[in-house]
Amino acid sequence: MRCPFCSQTENRVINSRLVKESNAIRRRRECLACSKRFTTYERIEESLPLMIKRDGRRESFERKKIQSGIQRACEKRPISISTIEKIVSRIEQHYQDKGDREIESTDVGERVMAELHDLDEVAYVRFASVYRQFRDLNDFHSELEEMLNRKEKEAEKKP
Repeated sequence: MRCPFCSQTENRVINSRLVKESNAIRRRRECLACSKRFTTYERIEESLPLMIKRDGRRESFERKKIQSGIQRACEKRPISISTIEKIVSRIEQHYQDKGDREIESTDVGERVMAELHDLDEVAYVRFASVYRQFRDLNDFHSELEEMLNRKEKEAEKKP
């Protein structure tokens, strides 16, 4: 492990622990050259599927891209980073468990929207506006009407 401060490779692990709700280990390290401390996260590298983009290109599944999209949708909303990380972990785990070699990026987008719909309506609409490429106010209006109709149906089901 290379020190982020002085780039030396000699360091020692001070503390290790499992990260809650994740298959990762958090390690606190100290550089033996400059004595500064830093944290690393180790995660088992599992084979994730390739994502087929809308234009037909194939890219590797990138957890960070999904996380940054969700974070942008959740900006200035009462949603913690740990909640966002749990969502990303659930999505990633779903595709690992599924075992497909390739997945459509639209499938991932729909899964993100489902997670956001249950979490925060504003974040959901923000993500949907980018993901579904809303072109004008009518697109927004249609999405909001669908959302309100679903809420009314859910309210009718409850006694």
